[in-house]
Amino acid sequence: MKLYHGTNIDFGEILLSRCRPNKDFGQGFYLTDIRSQAEAMAVRRCEFEELGVPIVQEYEFDESMLSAGVFNVLKYEGVSAEWAEFILKNRMAKGQRMHNYDIVVGPVADDGVVFQLNLYMQHLITIETLVKELTYRQLNNQYFFGTERAIQQIRRV
Repeated sequence: MKLYHGTNIDFGEILLSRCRPNKDFGQGFYLTDIRSQAEAMAVRRCEFEELGVPIVQEYEFDESMLSAGVFNVLKYEGVSAEWAEFILKNRMAKGQRMHNYDIVVGPVADDGVVFQLNLYMQHLITIETLVKELTYRQLNNQYFFGTERAIQQIRRV
Protein backbone atom coordinates (compact mmCIF):
# COMPACT_ATOMS: atom_id res chain seq x y z
CA MET A 1 0.00 0.00 0.00
CA LYS A 2 1.02 3.61 -0.46
CA LEU A 3 1.36 5.83 2.60
CA TYR A 4 2.15 9.54 2.74
CA HIS A 5 3.96 11.82 5.16
CA GLY A 6 3.47 15.59 5.12
CA THR A 7 6.43 17.69 6.21
CA ASN A 8 8.04 21.08 5.76
CA ILE A 9 11.64 19.85 5.40
CA ASP A 10 12.70 16.95 3.19
CA PHE A 11 14.77 14.18 4.79
CA GLY A 12 16.05 10.78 3.80
CA GLU A 13 16.47 8.91 7.07
CA ILE A 14 13.66 8.50 9.59
CA LEU A 15 14.99 9.19 13.07
CA LEU A 16 12.50 8.36 15.80
CA SER A 17 14.41 10.57 18.22
CA ARG A 18 13.50 13.57 16.04
CA CYS A 19 9.78 12.74 16.08
CA ARG A 20 7.61 14.80 18.38
CA PRO A 21 6.46 13.23 21.65
CA ASN A 22 2.96 13.42 23.13
CA LYS A 23 1.09 12.82 19.90
CA ASP A 24 -2.01 10.64 19.45
CA PHE A 25 -0.16 7.32 19.53
CA GLY A 26 3.06 8.58 21.11
CA GLN A 27 6.45 9.50 19.70
CA GLY A 28 6.85 7.92 16.30
CA PHE A 29 6.66 8.39 12.55
CA TYR A 30 3.13 9.13 11.30
CA LEU A 31 1.73 8.49 7.83
CA THR A 32 -1.67 8.42 6.15
CA ASP A 33 -3.12 6.54 3.21
CA ILE A 34 -4.78 9.76 1.98
CA ARG A 35 -2.45 12.00 -0.03
CA SER A 36 -4.60 15.13 0.47
CA GLN A 37 -4.39 14.66 4.24
CA ALA A 38 -0.57 14.57 4.01
CA GLU A 39 -0.63 17.68 1.80
CA ALA A 40 -2.74 19.53 4.39
CA MET A 41 -0.36 18.43 7.16
CA ALA A 42 2.64 19.69 5.16
CA VAL A 43 1.01 23.11 4.76
CA ARG A 44 0.08 23.16 8.44
CA ARG A 45 3.64 22.25 9.47
CA CYS A 46 5.05 25.11 7.33
CA GLU A 47 2.63 27.58 8.88
CA PHE A 48 3.26 26.34 12.43
CA GLU A 49 7.05 26.41 12.19
CA GLU A 50 7.21 29.35 9.76
CA LEU A 51 9.87 27.39 7.92
CA GLY A 52 10.32 25.32 4.76
CA VAL A 53 7.95 24.39 1.98
CA PRO A 54 5.15 21.79 1.91
CA ILE A 55 6.54 18.37 0.97
CA VAL A 56 4.70 15.05 0.69
CA GLN A 57 6.89 11.99 0.98
CA GLU A 58 5.51 8.75 -0.47
CA TYR A 59 6.21 5.34 1.05
CA GLU A 60 5.41 1.71 0.27
CA PHE A 61 4.25 -0.61 3.03
CA ASP A 62 3.19 -4.25 2.84
CA GLU A 63 -0.05 -4.09 4.80
CA SER A 64 -0.04 -7.87 5.29
CA MET A 65 2.57 -7.11 7.98
CA LEU A 66 -0.26 -5.74 10.13
CA SER A 67 -1.65 -9.24 10.59
CA ALA A 68 1.47 -11.40 10.04
CA GLY A 69 2.17 -11.72 13.77
CA VAL A 70 5.71 -10.35 13.35
CA PHE A 71 4.96 -6.99 14.94
CA ASN A 72 3.06 -5.85 18.00
CA VAL A 73 0.19 -4.06 16.22
CA LEU A 74 -2.78 -2.16 17.61
CA LYS A 75 -5.55 -1.33 15.16
CA TYR A 76 -8.61 0.76 15.93
CA GLU A 77 -11.44 0.30 13.46
CA GLY A 78 -13.06 3.54 14.54
CA VAL A 79 -13.81 5.73 17.49
CA SER A 80 -14.17 3.97 20.84
CA ALA A 81 -13.64 4.66 24.52
CA GLU A 82 -10.41 2.63 24.35
CA TRP A 83 -9.17 4.73 21.41
CA ALA A 84 -9.95 8.01 23.21
CA GLU A 85 -8.29 6.85 26.43
CA PHE A 86 -5.23 5.63 24.49
CA ILE A 87 -4.87 9.05 22.83
CA LEU A 88 -5.27 10.86 26.14
CA LYS A 89 -2.65 8.67 27.76
CA ASN A 90 -0.16 9.35 24.95
CA ARG A 91 -0.85 13.07 24.72
CA MET A 92 -0.33 13.48 28.48
CA ALA A 93 2.77 11.24 28.61
CA LYS A 94 5.28 14.06 29.17
CA GLY A 95 7.72 12.44 26.74
CA GLN A 96 7.41 8.95 28.21
CA ARG A 97 6.60 5.95 26.02
CA MET A 98 3.21 4.65 27.16
CA HIS A 99 2.92 1.41 25.16
CA ASN A 100 4.96 -1.32 23.46
CA TYR A 101 3.29 -1.35 20.04
CA ASP A 102 5.48 -1.29 16.95
CA ILE A 103 2.62 -0.09 14.73
CA VAL A 104 -0.69 1.58 15.61
CA VAL A 105 -3.44 2.32 13.09
CA GLY A 106 -6.51 4.36 13.89
CA PRO A 107 -8.41 7.62 13.51
CA VAL A 108 -6.65 10.98 13.67
CA ALA A 109 -7.60 13.15 16.64
CA ASP A 110 -8.18 16.42 14.78
CA ASP A 111 -8.97 19.80 16.38
CA GLY A 112 -12.63 18.87 16.93
CA VAL A 113 -11.61 15.66 18.65
CA VAL A 114 -9.11 17.52 20.83
CA PHE A 115 -11.90 19.91 21.87
CA GLN A 116 -14.06 16.97 22.95
CA LEU A 117 -11.10 15.31 24.71
CA ASN A 118 -10.54 18.52 26.67
CA LEU A 119 -14.18 18.55 27.77
CA TYR A 120 -13.76 14.98 28.98
CA MET A 121 -10.50 15.79 30.82
CA GLN A 122 -12.25 18.69 32.57
CA HIS A 123 -15.00 16.24 33.65
CA LEU A 124 -17.61 18.21 31.69
CA ILE A 125 -18.68 15.14 29.72
CA THR A 126 -18.52 11.40 30.37
CA ILE A 127 -16.52 8.89 28.31
CA GLU A 128 -19.83 7.67 26.87
CA THR A 129 -20.74 11.20 25.72
CA LEU A 130 -17.25 11.66 24.31
CA VAL A 131 -17.50 8.50 22.22
CA LYS A 132 -21.04 9.39 21.09
CA GLU A 133 -19.92 12.87 19.98
CA LEU A 134 -16.90 11.51 18.14
CA THR A 135 -18.73 8.64 16.46
CA TYR A 136 -20.42 11.04 14.03
CA ARG A 137 -17.16 12.63 12.88
CA GLN A 138 -15.53 11.51 9.65
CA LEU A 139 -11.99 10.84 10.87
CA ASN A 140 -9.17 9.72 8.59
CA ASN A 141 -6.80 6.97 9.67
CA GLN A 142 -3.20 7.49 10.63
CA TYR A 143 -0.41 4.94 10.67
CA PHE A 144 2.10 5.15 13.51
CA PHE A 145 5.50 3.45 13.24
CA GLY A 146 7.07 3.63 16.68
CA THR A 147 10.07 1.30 16.63
CA GLU A 148 13.16 0.89 14.47
CA ARG A 149 11.89 -2.57 13.47
CA ALA A 150 8.65 -1.04 12.22
CA ILE A 151 10.45 1.79 10.39
CA GLN A 152 12.40 -0.84 8.45
CA GLN A 153 9.09 -1.98 6.92
CA ILE A 154 8.42 1.24 5.03
CA ARG A 155 10.30 2.18 1.89
CA ARG A 156 10.34 5.66 0.41
CA VAL A 157 9.49 5.79 -3.30
